[in-house]
Amino acid sequence: MKIGFIGLGRMGTGMAARLCHAGYDLTVFNRSAERIQPLVAQGAKGAKNIAETCAADVVFTMLADDVALEDVVFRPDGILGNLKPGAIHVSCSTVSVSLSARLALAHAQKQQGYIAAPVFGRPDAAAAGKLYMVAAGKPNLIAKVQPLFDVLGQRTFIVSDDPEKANLVKLSGNFLIAAVIEGLGEAMALVEKGGVDRHQYLDLLTSSLFNVPVYKNYGTLIADRHFEPAGFAAHLGQKDVRLTLAAAEELKVPLPFASILRDRFLELGAHGGDNLDWSAVGSLAAKDAALIP
Repeated sequence: MKIGFIGLGRMGTGMAARLCHAGYDLTVFNRSAERIQPLVAQGAKGAKNIAETCAADVVFTMLADDVALEDVVFRPDGILGNLKPGAIHVSCSTVSVSLSARLALAHAQKQQGYIAAPVFGRPDAAAAGKLYMVAAGKPNLIAKVQPLFDVLGQRTFIVSDDPEKANLVKLSGNFLIAAVIEGLGEAMALVEKGGVDRHQYLDLLTSSLFNVPVYKNYGTLIADRHFEPAGFAAHLGQKDVRLTLAAAEELKVPLPFASILRDRFLELGAHGGDNLDWSAVGSLAAKDAALIP
């Protein structure tokens, strides 16, 4: 099976490396060409353009946002115009529900397959093949790419035949993570202002009531106030909350706390924090309480 991979950020690089090490015939492309070379050194082929990457049975995209994915797919030399009939585009990007539905229709009109498969996990999980894959698309297409998902993740959750439903699930999950980050930040600020060591408090929480990775991982970042380098940049977190609110508006589902989170990310960005890890939102409560400058 020939595989193309477009988008070699921290997540995409780890995912592409997993496919390369599994022995697949892999061709990679990235707009910043210097990101291609480390994969070539590991055995992948480097493409000069998107069209070269599309000479494959399956093409993965892992891109930052709607604008980037839309450009890669719909540009004259993009995926839609170069992927052969019967080949499959697997979008792992966290994008809007509306764009995912548009991609499904566009690929179907070209007799191409389309699967939305956004992931849960940070770059270290991508490199280790420990992502959680959230997949939606036609069952026969998912069955064809399942061996690839098994290389990339520790479990695949198939949520629907309609690709855009995977993006809805992904956005809802990122909304929940953002809510945990804000909640942890507020609770830590409260106990610290009251004279309790925040690291000791985190150990109590994660050893009892909240003994789960999301509290341990993000709680540690917030307690350590260690937000660089970003595993997931705050401006992307803001984008995901905005897309969650857009989906909620379309479905007429009020999400009052998501609106608060949107404003918290905007506040962080207004103070120059767009490129910090999104867990830096958890430091705002400490600033509000005059615990840190």
